[in-house]
Amino acid sequence: MAPLILGLESSCDDTAAAVLRGRAILSNTVLSQAELHAAFGGVVPEIAARAHVEKLDLCAERAMAQAGVTLRDIDAVAVTAGPGLIGGVMAGVMFAKGLSTAAGLPLIGVNHLAGHALTPRLTDDAAFPYLVLLVSGGHCQFLRVERPDAFTRLGGTIDDAPGEAFDKVARLLGLPQPGGPAVEREARAGDPRAFAFPRPLLDRAGCDLSFSGLKTAVLRARDGALSDGALPRQARADICAAFQAAVAETLAEKSRRALAACPGATAFAVAGGVAANGAIRTALEAACDRPFLAPPLDLCTDNAAMIAWAGAELFALGRRDGPDLAPRPRWPLDAGARPMLGSGKRGAKA
Repeated sequence: MAPLILGLESSCDDTAAAVLRGRAILSNTVLSQAELHAAFGGVVPEIAARAHVEKLDLCAERAMAQAGVTLRDIDAVAVTAGPGLIGGVMAGVMFAKGLSTAAGLPLIGVNHLAGHALTPRLTDDAAFPYLVLLVSGGHCQFLRVERPDAFTRLGGTIDDAPGEAFDKVARLLGLPQPGGPAVEREARAGDPRAFAFPRPLLDRAGCDLSFSGLKTAVLRARDGALSDGALPRQARADICAAFQAAVAETLAEKSRRALAACPGATAFAVAGGVAANGAIRTALEAACDRPFLAPPLDLCTDNAAMIAWAGAELFALGRRDGPDLAPRPRWPLDAGARPMLGSGKRGAKA
């Protein structure tokens, strides 16, 4: 029988726990912090870290109760050990260490990005190697997934991630956070051709992306559309639709290039929070020349089921971590690739 894995996730602003046996998700609990951060227009790291400390034990208890198991039934504990907001990652790692030590359970530190990248294995049993576009609030990169512990990066963002750009555009337009869902809702009433926004880096070979200039173009469009100091509702909807179309078309074209560079990839998958955007999913599927895999929406955003699954894959390879497992704010999946966003004492950002 497949091992029973407890997964824990606390890398950003959602506290999550899940119990998996094989590909069966027995529970997948997420305690949102959205209300705590709503007044600040984004995630406040210190508030997020404190909330994780307060909620991790409750979240784990709920996940095990929903799965109908106790800690005695668990075979291993998998926890996000990075990358992410260091306070939240630290809270999760310390809690997992306590659980594993008290119960005598194996501990597995999981790269949060690997959790996203391996989700197609959980949901669709994707065969290695496959290509994945990891597109979220903090990350955007094309990865060739060769094994649970082997990834090759083909390209990624050199500045803002798409999810970050969605959040910033939402703030520019006076929309609530998180920005991705808010912009997508507003775009439904807009005309994507109303504004001619740039498609960044399409004139440059390769799979790298950039969204900072697109964000600046939105700012200029907003200022130009103001009427008596206010932004008309239709203009806001048109800006959202045009911005979303620019992101979708850029990602689609870069995906075509990544697919061409990976002729042996068995499938093309999309993962991460921005993968929940319907327009982007549609554009990516249209660009795909092989099986297209898109996880259910609740497995696109941060969740512990993906951490439990990644932990299970590593557990099967014999991976075990000890009490010296360290939380990491930065942790590139492809350690051999050149840093895209700079490097420092804590290592490469991506």
